[in-house]
Amino acid sequence: MSSSDFFPGFRAQRIHTAEGIEIHTRIGGEGPPLLVLHGHPQTQVIWHRAAGRLAEHFTVVLADLRGYGDSSKPPGDADHANYSKRAMALDMLRVMQALGFDRFSVLAHDRGARVTHRLAADHPQAVRRLVLLDIAPTLAMYRQTTEAFARAYWHWFFLIQRAPMPERLIEADPGAYVRELMGARRAGEQQAASATPASAGIATPFDPRALDEYTRCLQQPGAAHALCEDYRAAATIDLEHDQADRDRGLRLPMPMMVLWGARGIVQRCFDPLAEWRQVAADVRGQAIDSGHYIPEEAPEAMLSLALPFLREAG
Repeated sequence: MSSSDFFPGFRAQRIHTAEGIEIHTRIGGEGPPLLVLHGHPQTQVIWHRAAGRLAEHFTVVLADLRGYGDSSKPPGDADHANYSKRAMALDMLRVMQALGFDRFSVLAHDRGARVTHRLAADHPQAVRRLVLLDIAPTLAMYRQTTEAFARAYWHWFFLIQRAPMPERLIEADPGAYVRELMGARRAGEQQAASATPASAGIATPFDPRALDEYTRCLQQPGAAHALCEDYRAAATIDLEHDQADRDRGLRLPMPMMVLWGARGIVQRCFDPLAEWRQVAADVRGQAIDSGHYIPEEAPEAMLSLALPFLREAG
């Protein structure tokens, strides 16, 4: 199944940035512009249960992040700046500008939500509203790491190990990595901890065709390295950028909604509203009945909250 089959009525477009990166996008619908970003270890296909509804109200731009899906996968560098959220956010600004959108809203999950945080911090004039799914700020999550968090988010600490060890292990069986990581997190750390050997890693809420698409993309040359570099950047240069924002008292000025899974580790280990209110001036949100992968597990609940917020004036 082609990824285009997930998004009838959307057109594919590869956008070349001034920095030499190609970003794979799909564009559909009419109305105000809405950039929609995915998380790890996925692609824009995570939105296949929500994109049609979004396109009834917005011009929807689905994008594969740098290093993911069918976008460019440049090699990492010594300070991991090639995969800093600053670089990845600039990619998305270039995409929207190339499409004629100087100001837009963003709906983003997981890694895409971290890119969106940096996009809003570095280019606040471009971001009208943002909805972030199932994350707390990166700086807060690293600084408040507990045993429960480390067990559930083990991949944060595995992926940042020195190259090429984690890359080699992922490349040995990309499909197993996708299915077992996503399967364990679908209903949060509590379900993962109670899973039997026979049931662990079974990704039941997910369309098997979507899992195949995530696996196809992770099998591409350079994909495992890009994935690791994203996390290496998050543990190094991204923390420096986030701390610099805190030191100068930066607060995101645009309205923000934060939604998180009631059965996920973010709910268990953090207070998302309190954490985001330290870095943004106008934050609202709540937990919804889901694990981590909200766009696939609970699209209707997500849309019932996100759509009215994104359609508000101002």
